[in-house]
Amino acid sequence: MKQERPNVLMIVADQHRWDCLGASGHPFLQTPHLDGLAASGVMFTHAFTSSPICGPARNSLLHGVWPCRHLSIANGDTEACRPALPLPSFPEQLCAAGYRLSFLGKWLGKNARTPEDYGFADVVPESAYGVWRREQGLPPRPGGMPFFGYDEGITPEQSRLHWGADRVIERLARYGAGEEPFLLRWDPSEPHLPNVVPQPYADMYPPATIAPWPSFGDTFAGKPYIQAQQLRSWGLDGWGWDRWAPLVGRYLGELSLLDHEIGRVLAALSAHGLADNTVVIYTCDHGDMCGAHGMIDKHYVMYEDVVRVPLLVRWPGVTPAGRRCDDFVVQTLDLARTLCEIAGAPVPAEFQGESLLPALSGQGGNGREDVLSMYHGNQFGLYSQRMVRDREWKYVWNGTAEDELYHLPSDPGELQNLARRPEQHETLARLRRRLHEWMVAVGDPLNNQWVRRQLLDNCKW
Repeated sequence: MKQERPNVLMIVADQHRWDCLGASGHPFLQTPHLDGLAASGVMFTHAFTSSPICGPARNSLLHGVWPCRHLSIANGDTEACRPALPLPSFPEQLCAAGYRLSFLGKWLGKNARTPEDYGFADVVPESAYGVWRREQGLPPRPGGMPFFGYDEGITPEQSRLHWGADRVIERLARYGAGEEPFLLRWDPSEPHLPNVVPQPYADMYPPATIAPWPSFGDTFAGKPYIQAQQLRSWGLDGWGWDRWAPLVGRYLGELSLLDHEIGRVLAALSAHGLADNTVVIYTCDHGDMCGAHGMIDKHYVMYEDVVRVPLLVRWPGVTPAGRRCDDFVVQTLDLARTLCEIAGAPVPAEFQGESLLPALSGQGGNGREDVLSMYHGNQFGLYSQRMVRDREWKYVWNGTAEDELYHLPSDPGELQNLARRPEQHETLARLRRRLHEWMVAVGDPLNNQWVRRQLLDNCKW
């Protein structure tokens, strides 16, 4: 008898900007398969990451808690590198509930628990692509940071994305005949830089057709010193759009290649008779500056470019087709809880997210009036940030630098820091009280007497 609990196909990309989808309104980017996924399910228009950096965000997705709780607060190339605490995780809950677990792609980096530790019995690391490539007699994949360019000598069918999609498709064929439900998770590194792209995708978007981001040309006046310093640290200081446009084109080209491979996976899901009983989820860990504010990658900022992410969910028979949900969602936390509920598995008491089931079924929202995120530093050491963002305002508390306040309706590029404006004193006071309330609720250890004074007395300038 065919199992009734739904399968889960989960694709978690790396550094996919929320606004780089046709369904999000991008004027020319070709993402027909992800757009089709949005049209056949629910698109969350205001999904945000718990932390705009790989390791902390991915650990939050696994464990359903904020980084300040799992304590894996930075990536491996920093003084604060450490694995997450041994907390409950959603894969372990699904495994205990009888799900077959498979993981392909990018994992958490050094010192982390392995996929097998979380219950994934079938694991293909992304490093296996390099082995495959050598076996095919192909040259090594170009690399180096922040290298953007061509992957010469290969076709799209020899790319890492195609290789990964092939292995996902192989498992769909194998699992389709099984009786037990499955969780199949694919975490491609794309479109994370270095954007090394084969033709024709590398030149799909000519630089002359790409307009600057609304925030390009930021002078960083009245903003934390580290933001302008990041340009100098990366060697990008003084770059004009003529230098940025080709790199943005490579990024967009890689997204179109990713979309093409996702299309192949979704077609295979249908071909093997699995589409009607499989929840399909597409999201990523965080966004990418990609030239916005003249910056690259992420780090030391809480701009929409990096904290806001795509989130698409299709659950046949449950999600109304074409639903656009405007709820504030912290996708890394909320998905952990929601996946347990989808599978009929117990939700660990430690989980800090909220269920997406009401929003997925169109029966209601989560009632959030704002969304929050946190960052702890990385490349140049620790640097504490907390963000609260509602429909109109974004406030960023910077532990050792100027605070930031942006009025998003009038300044969507987040160019004008209004934190020092006397007329915004009460707005700052309100958002600082809200931030303190949240820090108490989630058990943030930065809720100490010194930070409390800044936030509750509204005395930080």
